[in-house]
Amino acid sequence: MPHTVTLFSDRANFAPLWRRPLEQQGFAVRLCSPDEFAAAAEPHMACVVDAACDLFDEDELLTAVGFLRARGALPFVHADGQEVEDVVAEICQGCITRTSDDIDRAIANLQRRLDKERAKRFEFVTVSPAGSEVLAILGDGHSVLLERPLNGNDDGSKIDSIALGEDAQTATLELESGVTMLLTAGALAPTDTLGGGQIPLDGERLGKRLRQLRLEAGLTQAELARRTGIHRPNIARVEAGRHTPSLETLSRLATAIGVPATRVLSED
Repeated sequence: MPHTVTLFSDRANFAPLWRRPLEQQGFAVRLCSPDEFAAAAEPHMACVVDAACDLFDEDELLTAVGFLRARGALPFVHADGQEVEDVVAEICQGCITRTSDDIDRAIANLQRRLDKERAKRFEFVTVSPAGSEVLAILGDGHSVLLERPLNGNDDGSKIDSIALGEDAQTATLELESGVTMLLTAGALAPTDTLGGGQIPLDGERLGKRLRQLRLEAGLTQAELARRTGIHRPNIARVEAGRHTPSLETLSRLATAIGVPATRVLSED
């Protein structure tokens, strides 16, 4: 059964712009009025929100996209010449189309994100730039640093080669000593399943923790913005507890501060 993509727009030329390329890629298409987003939202629903609708000023667009994401939907935003706040782009995880030329790329992105098995495949495995770890990037974008020794067979010698299996579900590491080790993508916990003294993803507590770590590192919000490319007002929102960042954004902030994401989530 094909996936359905819901289009939220009341503009006559919007649905044809998306319908044809979506149907060519095997998607079913449903058109809803912009004011129906609350009733139509469902978990795992893929949708495109037309930012150029008269209904959507900046606050209404933020409300619609935030509500859809909170309900577990997968929102894209079609800007069509409209300004889109950085926080909207963060909620959509960067899934913003600005002209019709972006639609084919967005649909390819949508197909990838609807693939529930992608987290069980490696996108890339390499030696970490730090040298003492293995960096594994999964198909859903999660990045995992694996400290050596990886297991009881790991003698600590140099990694000579890394080869992905045909299905990308495994990676074979050959060491200089001749030892061979196998990594399985499905066995690697994503960053949101970290154990220990984890802080629940509560915006206020997370914001206070980020501010504490930033100050300990001697950084201003402006410097953190420069290092991450995230606008300072958005960092201020996060620290004030008015916006809970995605795990990807949290990782960027932690890296710029100079701490692992696990420390931001930790009570210690």
